[in-house]
Amino acid sequence: MERKKVSSGTTWEEKVGYSRAIQTGNYIEVSGTTAVVNNEVVCIGDAYGQTKFIFNIIENALNKLGATLSDVVRTRMYVTDISKFEDYTKAHGEFFKDVRPAATLVEVSGLVHPNMLIEIEVTAIKDD
Repeated sequence: MERKKVSSGTTWEEKVGYSRAIQTGNYIEVSGTTAVVNNEVVCIGDAYGQTKFIFNIIENALNKLGATLSDVVRTRMYVTDISKFEDYTKAHGEFFKDVRPAATLVEVSGLVHPNMLIEIEVTAIKDD
């Protein structure tokens, strides 16, 4: 089965050995994605802003594989402060109000950088 990869262009992908997204058949997995540009965390302290920023990165990766957010069947959100629940879920709702994928939101003790408030993974299935 053909395997298509999308790269975000960061040096971490080569060092760690991963891709932003992988497609095999009609199945797409998007790696854990954070609100980072040029190795700098953006929207510091803004849970809603980081979540929206990440979903835009994910949407772009899906588009490069010929998919859209409407193909998403599962979201997984790992957050460092569950008390910001309404900020994370507000952004999620703006992107997935009509799609309504299965969703998980879990509080974790930390992410790679202390200014990262959320990391998101998604699974999509293209309807070919």
